[in-house]
Amino acid sequence: MPKKSNTGPIVAITLVAVTIVAAAGFGFLQKDRRRANDVGYSSPTTTYTTATADRTTTTRTTTTTTTTTTTTTSRTDRTTTTTTPTKTTPAEPQPVYALGDNPIFRSENGVNAATCALPAWRSDPAAAEAYFNAAVPCMEQAWQPTMARAGLPYSRPVVKMPTGTSWSSPCGTVTKNQAPAFYCPTDNTIYMPYSGLYTERFGNKSGVYLSVFAHEFGHHVQNLTGIFEAYGDARYEAGDQTPAGLELSRRLELESSCFAGMWFAGAQHGGGSVTNPIISEALADAYQRGDWEGRIRDHGTPQNNGAWMEHGFTKNRTYQCNTWVMDPQHVS
Repeated sequence: MPKKSNTGPIVAITLVAVTIVAAAGFGFLQKDRRRANDVGYSSPTTTYTTATADRTTTTRTTTTTTTTTTTTTSRTDRTTTTTTPTKTTPAEPQPVYALGDNPIFRSENGVNAATCALPAWRSDPAAAEAYFNAAVPCMEQAWQPTMARAGLPYSRPVVKMPTGTSWSSPCGTVTKNQAPAFYCPTDNTIYMPYSGLYTERFGNKSGVYLSVFAHEFGHHVQNLTGIFEAYGDARYEAGDQTPAGLELSRRLELESSCFAGMWFAGAQHGGGSVTNPIISEALADAYQRGDWEGRIRDHGTPQNNGAWMEHGFTKNRTYQCNTWVMDPQHVS
């Protein structure tokens, strides 16, 4: 794992935003309303146990007697007992439906270095789809060992690039005005619509597109850990559009941006095609996405969004991304 920096945890999220053209909207976790409305989840164990069972085979005692007028012979069979151990398969890792005390936040858990071999960015739909599909195994290099160390499951997400300006999934419908990209846990898919990338604005700045994609991959991590389901329960109880419910949404989104920053740390240390200029583009873009004035306050301010992504990049430790235990001012 790349080393964390020596700077302390977030004290105040007041970093200066880099001035670039503001991006419209922000990628998010598209809620599965059916799952979000369920309550009463319990936390399964992540402890692996191997049980053995003794199987005993006993032969009953039998006696055979043969008698003649002169000789009597008696024979008794011996009783034998055999113990045979049986093997059981260890339980597969399971998600843990918890927020601040989720196993993913074990203190020294960070992402691994990941050597990426991404193609050159070209602004057309087919090339963009190939680019994001090439990024998936690179993100796995970083995150899969992290999940394993926490005793949590991992599976690969699907990537889809729908056309048009309104996009449907099993989780519902999203328009371009709402978000440029989204993740749906029901079908385990990251949706990266080409029109939501705003290539006419950002050109060949691949770091901008990777920033959005890494954020959505962060939502995939949240889904695998069980954080998303626990969040759905908590927001249902708080009320979807209440101040408490919106604060929970901001904690979820800012944590995903922090996870995205961690991935960029792993990619930087891997020494592949994710270079420092690309990372600078990504971090700068993060400061331009969030709850601009007039938007629902469900993602966090652009200032906070950029600060959390940079915090994940600088620290590369999951516990540093634990937004669920932070004071409200850090998730505004």
